[in-house]
Amino acid sequence: MEVNDQLIEKLAHLARLSFTDLEKDSIKTDLQRMISFVQKMEEVNTDNVEPLLHITEAKNVLREDKVTGTVTTFEAMRNAPVNDGHFFKVPKVIRK
Repeated sequence: MEVNDQLIEKLAHLARLSFTDLEKDSIKTDLQRMISFVQKMEEVNTDNVEPLLHITEAKNVLREDKVTGTVTTFEAMRNAPVNDGHFFKVPKVIRK
């Protein structure tokens, strides 16, 4: 695959990015190196190689899902600096 200016322009447009000519040259070089690496990997014989699903043999230990005690509204509001008895009150952060 050839990495040319049109490809760089198309990728920049799709990513909503803009680059200087110097940055485009650098990106072109990096992209060509990545593509060359992938093409080199395609030369490796992978016959009889099982797909790797996980990097290690470690298994995730999950806890049993069981219902435990809950916090009542009163208990939650008791720790809130400002509340109206049912909801936490926080400063407005969105302005129009």
